[in-house]
Amino acid sequence: QVQLVESGGGLVQPGGSLRLSCAGSATMISRYTMNWYRQAPGNQRELVASITTTGNTNYAESVKGRFSISRDSTKPIVILQMNSLNPEDTAVYYCNAVSLLRQYWGQGTQVTVSS
Repeated sequence: QVQLVESGGGLVQPGGSLRLSCAGSATMISRYTMNWYRQAPGNQRELVASITTTGNTNYAESVKGRFSISRDSTKPIVILQMNSLNPEDTAVYYCNAVSLLRQYWGQGTQVTVSS
């Protein structure tokens, strides 16, 4: 059974940082496009950041300059480093792996930004 497991969520004050990790198989982490999505209450799920198999990255406009996605194929994990967090970043964050034929999701991790 394919698994993606997120970790690192929690409660943080505005301006703070969190580091989310997504653990999966070595094959998946290195050979799939890996994405982070988020979904806030009442909102649609939105794409936050992506990293392709060649290392190209893309970010939603709302997080550019604050979030950074990377992969460590030796562990194997995908990381979302989130800095300068604000209350609008509060959501459940989901890890997603995509290939030409398949797509997998993690169970999500809650991020809450509040004073």
